[in-house]
Amino acid sequence: MARHSKLQKQVLALYRQFLRAGRDKPGFIPRIRDEFRENAQIKKTDVMHIEYLYRRGQRQLEQLRDVNTKQLGSFSKPADKS
Repeated sequence: MARHSKLQKQVLALYRQFLRAGRDKPGFIPRIRDEFRENAQIKKTDVMHIEYLYRRGQRQLEQLRDVNTKQLGSFSKPADKS
């Protein structure tokens, strides 16, 4: 079995915390899974980007745990009109 680095363990723990926090809120679990799967494509050697996303995830987790949170917002690029 492969050993995980400290950062990998932190990201996996964050993922589990997100899943636990999203259980009580409908529609959050698929969004959480999609976001983590999309970011799983980042190279393991891009540590700065991974750490940035980890810190951002911690802030988003705190928002998700807030009782008043009803939905997650996201920003997306507008479609090209070509």
